[in-house]
Amino acid sequence: MSKRKPASKRTAQKSAPSKTSGSYDPSKWLDRASVATEQDSFYRKIFMALGAVVLLATIVLALGSGINGDDEYQDDYSAKLVSYYSTMGADTSALHIPKGNMQYYGGFFDIVTGFTNKALGLTVKDAAYHDVRHVFNAVFGFVAMLFTALFAREIGGWRAGILTLAFMFLSPRFLGHSLMNPKDIPFAAGYIIAIYYMSLLFKSLPKFHWKLALGVALGMALAIATRAGGLILVGIFGLFAGLDFLMKNGIGGLFKDIKQVGAYAASVLGISLAGFLIAILFWPYAMQDPIGHPLEALGEFSKLGVKIRVLFGGENLMSDDTPWHYALQWIWRTIPLFTLFGFLGAIVLLKKLMERYQPLPVLLAIFAAVFPVFYIIAKDSILHDGWRHLMFVYPTMVVTASLFWLMVESMLTQNKTGKYALYAVVVLMMLEPALFIARNPHYPYVYFNTVSGGISGAFGKYETDYWGVSMKQALDWLEDSGKISPDMPQPVTIATTFSYVFNTYVNKKYGDKIQVKYVRFNQRYETDWDYGIFPSRYIKGPHLRAHTWPNSRSIHTVDANGVPLLSIEQGGGPVFEAEKSLKGQDLQAAINGFQQELTQHPDNEIALTKLAMAYLNTNQAAQAKDAADKLLQVTPDNTNGLFYRGLAYLNLGDAVNAEKDLRRTIEVEDDFGTAYYYLALIENQRNDISSALEHLQKAIQAAPNFKQAYELGAQIYEKQGDAQRAQQYRAAAAKL
Repeated sequence: MSKRKPASKRTAQKSAPSKTSGSYDPSKWLDRASVATEQDSFYRKIFMALGAVVLLATIVLALGSGINGDDEYQDDYSAKLVSYYSTMGADTSALHIPKGNMQYYGGFFDIVTGFTNKALGLTVKDAAYHDVRHVFNAVFGFVAMLFTALFAREIGGWRAGILTLAFMFLSPRFLGHSLMNPKDIPFAAGYIIAIYYMSLLFKSLPKFHWKLALGVALGMALAIATRAGGLILVGIFGLFAGLDFLMKNGIGGLFKDIKQVGAYAASVLGISLAGFLIAILFWPYAMQDPIGHPLEALGEFSKLGVKIRVLFGGENLMSDDTPWHYALQWIWRTIPLFTLFGFLGAIVLLKKLMERYQPLPVLLAIFAAVFPVFYIIAKDSILHDGWRHLMFVYPTMVVTASLFWLMVESMLTQNKTGKYALYAVVVLMMLEPALFIARNPHYPYVYFNTVSGGISGAFGKYETDYWGVSMKQALDWLEDSGKISPDMPQPVTIATTFSYVFNTYVNKKYGDKIQVKYVRFNQRYETDWDYGIFPSRYIKGPHLRAHTWPNSRSIHTVDANGVPLLSIEQGGGPVFEAEKSLKGQDLQAAINGFQQELTQHPDNEIALTKLAMAYLNTNQAAQAKDAADKLLQVTPDNTNGLFYRGLAYLNLGDAVNAEKDLRRTIEVEDDFGTAYYYLALIENQRNDISSALEHLQKAIQAAPNFKQAYELGAQIYEKQGDAQRAQQYRAAAAKL
């Protein structure tokens, strides 16, 4: 371990007030041994070299990454922003964007990349258009990594900076998002830039240093010009400016030196205002109402507007129904062990960290990491797609983790064996995510750490490629295998759940040689196609855990560490003809077609689902039950399978088993309206009127246009002698 300079060199004395007899003594907070070493010039060169490697590697990786599923909204917003500024505000389409509500986002990234692409003559149909966006994304990712390392260096010296930069690059989730996430990565960059310059500014206060103030303002501006949530930096700035004042002056200073209090307040307010004003220059919606619209955006983000179904803990939940620990679970499962154990260790040994390093920046790092997470938990904010909306807290987690490992090293100064063991442990913890990145360079963001079971343990329990980034590798395989080419004689139809992403790749290159169709995964055979590309995003957890997806129709998978992220299916075959027969109400032909499909592909859950339905519609309840049984073997807890088996039992006169399956249906999917209806039917038959009415209400709530539910309600109220309520239900049914 390198020698530290004599403890007589202090790092913050120049800003500390002089001590007089009986006055407040700030030395316990401000006097710490210098983190400078005799080898700093050497370490600085290593830091610079590592930074260059990280920048280059991140850009190269970004050029191989696919676009994300939200780029449909980002690309549209970018075009509208370019038009807004090009016309000096005459084109106001950027002020109201119903699809995606993009007006609530600051536009800095999309403005910069939009004008760059315009200058290069590129449109959204050009592959290079997206390369430009990915390069900028990589640069912002690197900026976040760099300032994270600089913050660590400021607290713990150049060795802390080097370790932090390495940790950041070897964090697959953060690196993966740095390749293709134009919302959360620029926000994270702005956040850590502001935090870093705050730590420097606090050293100089109450003396004003305009360059440091500008750094804080620009960091705030970048964050706010990406998301309204960047306003959290104003609160953090004010809180820690106050803490800095108290550490230097004590509580008595609030009353003894009003001028200094004013200097602190003016710095916080002035810098925050400057950052906000710079930010709204890149946010047209905020410019229209600088107070009201940012607050409106904050309100939208707290509930994240759109509610979608997410896979969490093996259950497919609505994003507004996830447990309070959703974010915490995602964070600990997906960060590398050097960060996980290092951060937890830093919390446990916080007192020692504050004795070794300057307390204020240490507290700032930990607060900046912890507070936003617990704030969204307290606010019960809606999250989805893992914890990407909280990605900005990760850099300060890494800073504290690095400080912890270096402190442990210092504690083992006299224990050579222990020190080498520590080095071995840290290297091994770095090697595991490094290997994951090397094996999965195009989508490292799907990483799960080994303590959580890795990505194989997460499969079917948590989302993997929720943004469809692996679609690019699907296209590469189709081209490399000769399935498609620009000079193919006949056009090809490709169906997918990520149609915008795939269409973006092939639109200009293939023209009318490829037709891209959007299909829902559970309706994928209802329209003809030659190849189907289906990421795991919209597949239920039990289906994935049964390892019956990809099914036998799959001709290729894109994998991460052997775990399928995406399946390519071959089109054609009996299932497509059977779907046409079903649509044409030729039920026997449909049954024959689905049976033929299952002879070739017995794990085709769609064929089993539709076969059970066709049997029910032809009064073949026993056969419907058999088909539903097989479906539930292929896809456990499939709600259609449970529902159809429940109806089969009901038609076979077995109300007990019917009720069991119907209850399980609504346990798995609580908005399955027809399941509530048939439960009400069973309860009405056994004269359990209150339960029947309760389930009818839920049926109507889930499916307001479900006519039979109103008719059953009318019958029940008539039986009770409530003619008025019965008439209300009949009137409602008559309108449908």
